[in-house]
Amino acid sequence: MRHAYPILIDVTDRLAVIVGGGPVAARKARGVLAAGAKCIRCIAPQFASDFPEQVERITEEYAAAHLEGADLVFAATDSRQVNDEVVRDCRQRGIWVNRADSDEVEPGDFVTPAKWEVGPVIVTVSAGSAALAAALRDQIAGAIDQRYIAMAQAMQELRPMILASKLDGTARAAIFRELTSAKALDLLRGQGIDGLRQWLNERLPMTNDK
Repeated sequence: MRHAYPILIDVTDRLAVIVGGGPVAARKARGVLAAGAKCIRCIAPQFASDFPEQVERITEEYAAAHLEGADLVFAATDSRQVNDEVVRDCRQRGIWVNRADSDEVEPGDFVTPAKWEVGPVIVTVSAGSAALAAALRDQIAGAIDQRYIAMAQAMQELRPMILASKLDGTARAAIFRELTSAKALDLLRGQGIDGLRQWLNERLPMTNDK
């Protein structure tokens, strides 16, 4: 890719189209399934035996009509010519496309980085090489303080509560900063979310009076 802007996309209600039926396409299918996608259409003359059963399979040669309604497309065949065609068709329709094989003339719009995920914490790495990205991902994941994982899980309850309070934006931002402190992390580990909630109310009271 010439340039890269990192984002996380909610694919729950997006139609993902995967062109290809081999091991690479199967890996792409498993990836979007794991991300919560409910609508996945796969096009190939034949499919690998371990291809995910949850996806819609169209046993045909690829045609541009297969892209109808797609939000994301993965060109994952073992044919450079077919992948070229998929990329060009997506560009004409304004659909984001990922290309499994690298190509400087017809590159894709996004890549799928190496990913490590625990609960609400997601770490992704792109390094220009899948092997290098995986190695960096594993090294970073091994260095993550597990207290941050616990705080991320607690934040799923605390964040809506803080946002629903009558505090102004400055006070809310102060609360979120406090939740990243060593004091807050240790308190959560020692006393759980109830202890953390009590500490927050004492240090930065939240006014929920109507």
